[in-house]
Amino acid sequence: MKTMEFVNFKIDYENNVRMVLNEIETGLFAIDQKETARLIEDICSADQVFLMGVGRVMLSLQAFCKRLTHLGIKAHCVGDITEPALSPKDLLVVASGSGESIIVVAIAKKAKELGATVAHIGSNTESSMRKYSDYMVRVPVRTRLNKADELKSEQIMTSLFEQIILIFGDVVSLLIVKDKKLDLNKLWKCHANLE
Repeated sequence: MKTMEFVNFKIDYENNVRMVLNEIETGLFAIDQKETARLIEDICSADQVFLMGVGRVMLSLQAFCKRLTHLGIKAHCVGDITEPALSPKDLLVVASGSGESIIVVAIAKKAKELGATVAHIGSNTESSMRKYSDYMVRVPVRTRLNKADELKSEQIMTSLFEQIILIFGDVVSLLIVKDKKLDLNKLWKCHANLE
């Protein structure tokens, strides 16, 4: 790469890093803290926590699920080969920005039929998920619907929503650690050791 091209690349790279970080920060601070507190309460009081999303959202939820297991919480990703039965004492956390993903809505409907609590993390307050969720933790960022009340993003498609789900999961996990007064050093006993 020529020196002048690299200078331009460096400027573009740094500008994109700042833009992405600023968007994530804005989106995270736009999440209602009372809704977040309710989600944490439900995670901690449920017998088991199930997490469901599709595509890149599910990848972010898988990281959250893994972290919850480190905290001693029985957490499962819907669709895993080892997924157990869901009961009325359990919580299903569904993440879908639009709240219209066919598979996600169908899973939430089934969970309600089984008597579980359903929490929807999403952006669209008027979505099909309203019918099947007990409450919503709103992440008011751009979805594929591109509604007027969504925070705009310069990023590709719904990258911002997926990034926020990942980091929000870590924020929630840290709040659980502090609430339960867990010793961070002792969490390693729950970490995978076949590495």
